[in-house]
Amino acid sequence: MSTQDPRVSDWWRTSIIDMQPGVIRYSGYAIEDLIGRVNFAQMIWLMTRGELPSEGQGRLLDAALMSAVDHGPQAPSIAIARMATTCGVGLNNAMASAVNVLGDVHGGAGEQAVEMYQEIAAQQAAGADLEAATRLGLDSAIARHGKFVSGFGHRFHPIDPRAPRLLQLVDEAAQAGVVDGKFAAIGRAVEAELARRKDGRRIPMNIDGATAIIYAELGFPAPLARGLFCLSRSVGILSHAWEQTGQGGRNKGPIPREYLWTYEGPEPRAVP
Repeated sequence: MSTQDPRVSDWWRTSIIDMQPGVIRYSGYAIEDLIGRVNFAQMIWLMTRGELPSEGQGRLLDAALMSAVDHGPQAPSIAIARMATTCGVGLNNAMASAVNVLGDVHGGAGEQAVEMYQEIAAQQAAGADLEAATRLGLDSAIARHGKFVSGFGHRFHPIDPRAPRLLQLVDEAAQAGVVDGKFAAIGRAVEAELARRKDGRRIPMNIDGATAIIYAELGFPAPLARGLFCLSRSVGILSHAWEQTGQGGRNKGPIPREYLWTYEGPEPRAVP
């Protein structure tokens, strides 16, 4: 196939990047104009949305991204990064191993929370009041994902210290007209409905529920919420893999080697 064949240039089609010798443009913006003027969070917005965010939108996205970078080695992704490093692999292998476990159970709660919030918003748009829409959306989410409601409750923190601060930033952004605050109201309504169902026992919003509010307020589709979490958590994954590289250690498993697992198989027996 000749390089003059028009099928060559149409093999891949993208509106993200235009590149020719000496020229790199992202959605029309020259890279040399972006460098030094646009921060990383704004660049993520540009790459996923095709336009630059406003200053307020960029600040809110930046807050969500930085808030979820790490949760210590008790988080599977972080532990896996450290274990992979002790197996002698490089940083890219350790990071890939860790990111690969960010699925529905560990890493997917933000996407699931955005889905729930958007479903509640759709019920409101169809005429339901906030309380009725919340009940319907919550029931639907539980039917899809089980009794653990994505974005609420935490197995380690009685109150996740990240969530209230993020909600405060959303409220400030709403007051400034950056977002409308609709999804913040929905998130709080879910928390109130959960408390009602638990006879007043509060199940506080966690980091996933709070960042999901931000992503929904900023108009990101639910699947991108998981991708954004992967970007965020990759910072913690990298830092722990790098730290473990400096600490050394060989073949460190999830528990110290002197502790063994519980065996539940057959008693010792002879081969017939």
